[in-house]
Amino acid sequence: MSAKLMTIEDLSEHLGVPVNTLYKWRTKGYGPTGRRVGKYVRYRPADVEAWIEAQGLA
Repeated sequence: MSAKLMTIEDLSEHLGVPVNTLYKWRTKGYGPTGRRVGKYVRYRPADVEAWIEAQGLA
C-alpha cells in the first residue's frame, strides 16, 4: 500500500511556503511533481522528498 497523497495545503505546511507560491511554481514547472486527481492536485510524499533532496535541502 502506498503512502497517503499530500494536498497542496499539506505541501505548503511541510515546506513552509504559501499555497499561492506552490501554484505559481507549478505553472513554471518548478517544485515537486504534482498530479491531478480529478480536479485536485496531489503530491506523492516520495516525489516531495526527492525534490527536497535535489535542492540540497536535505
